[in-house]
Amino acid sequence: MAFKPKSAAETKAKDLGLALARIAEGEGMPAHIGVDRLRQASPRLTPLAIGQMVRKERTTVEATLAERGLALVDYADQGPGRGMEFVIDAAG
Repeated sequence: MAFKPKSAAETKAKDLGLALARIAEGEGMPAHIGVDRLRQASPRLTPLAIGQMVRKERTTVEATLAERGLALVDYADQGPGRGMEFVIDAAG
């Protein structure tokens, strides 16, 4: 199989998944993670980028969490200025 370089979107989606995993592992399960907490952990992830990664690269985010034994249970996006929240739990 030939090497396929990751796109910038895939790399950012992996970064998002890793940031969610680190926070969830530190807070216990299930973890409710808001966008503000996520930005503290990874300032490169802007709210716009986070929303795009979940919509366009959700499988990459979920695969990254699965590598750590975690799962994205729920994601809520209440629109600009209202916030986003992720619920992460141990994979069942």
